[in-house]
Amino acid sequence: MATIKDVAKLAGVALSTASYALSGDSRVSSKTRSKVLEAARQLNYRKNGFAMDLKRSRTKTIALILTDLSGPYYSELIRSVQEVALTNGYDLIACSSMGGRDSTAVKFLREKRADGAIILAPNIRDEVLIETSGPQFPIVVMDRPLCSEFLVNVLVDGEQGGYTATRYLLENGHRHVAYISGSSDSYDNHLRYQGYLRALAEAGLEEQSKWRLSGNFVREGGYNATKMMIMQGSLPTAVFYGNDEMAIGGLKAFEESGISVPDDVSVIGFDDIQLAEYVNPPLTTIRQPKSEAGSLAAHLLFQILGGESVKQSYMLTTEMMERASAGKSKVES
Repeated sequence: MATIKDVAKLAGVALSTASYALSGDSRVSSKTRSKVLEAARQLNYRKNGFAMDLKRSRTKTIALILTDLSGPYYSELIRSVQEVALTNGYDLIACSSMGGRDSTAVKFLREKRADGAIILAPNIRDEVLIETSGPQFPIVVMDRPLCSEFLVNVLVDGEQGGYTATRYLLENGHRHVAYISGSSDSYDNHLRYQGYLRALAEAGLEEQSKWRLSGNFVREGGYNATKMMIMQGSLPTAVFYGNDEMAIGGLKAFEESGISVPDDVSVIGFDDIQLAEYVNPPLTTIRQPKSEAGSLAAHLLFQILGGESVKQSYMLTTEMMERASAGKSKVES
C-alpha cells in the first residue's frame, strides 16, 4: 500500500508539502497540488477514511505511546499525563510500541485515532512521526530531538546528568568507574554515556572496555551485567548504571557475591524511581523530572490543540540525590 512518503517522492516535493497538498491547504500552489494529486492517483494512494473523519470532529482523547507500559518509570509518566488530560476533560489512551513499524501504535498514529499524541518510543521511526503529525494532529516527542513543523520536543538533559553522576564518584576518590549501559539505540542512553565520558576525560582518565557492559535498561539486565563483571575478577571501585532498574539488579548481584555496597564498591543509578530510596542500601541516583516532563508534554499538547503557539523544544534539568549506596573510595588513587 502506498504511503504519503511514496507520493512525496514521486511528486518530487517535501513530505510536509505533500501532506498540505492532499489536505487542500492554501499554502500550496495549484501547480504543486496538481503534481501531488497526480502522483497520488498513479500510486492509488488513499487517505485513511477514519482519520479524515477525525479531522472534522474532536475525539476528546490523546494518546501516550511508550516502548513498554510496565516498570516504575513509565507508571509515573502515565499518571502525570493522565492528570492533565482529565483536567482538560480528555481521555488518555496509553499504547505500547512493541513491534516497531508493524505495531498497533504505528497504525494508531497513521489513522489518527486521537486528537494528538505524546511519544516516548525510540523504535517508532522519525519518518512516521513527521508524516503523521499535522495541524490537526500535533505530536510531542520526549525521546529525541526532532525538527518538524507540527512536532514539539520535551527533553531531559541526560548528558549533564551522566556527567554529574560520574563527577560525584571522581570527587569521592574513585578512579575506576564502570558504566552499565541501557539499550544501544536509546537517545537517553547515548546522552548519559557521553556525560560519563566527559567527566572521565576532564579527570585525565580513559574508559576501560571491560567495565562497559549492557543491561538493556531492565533489572535482570543490570543483575546479569554485574554478575559478569564480578566473574571477570577485576572490580571497579564504583559503577554508574544507566538507570535505577539496572542499579537495583546490580545491588542484588553484589549482595549475593558478598560484595558490600558502598564499602567495596559504590553504586549510582539514574531516574530516581520511587523504589530507589527503599532498597538496601538506599540508592544514590540522578533524579530526572518524570512527572514534570509528562505534565509539561501534556500541557503543551493542549495548548497547541487550543490554537496557542509554543516553542519547538524544551530542556529539563536533572538533580543529584545523595543516599547511602555511594561513598568515598577505599582504594589509594
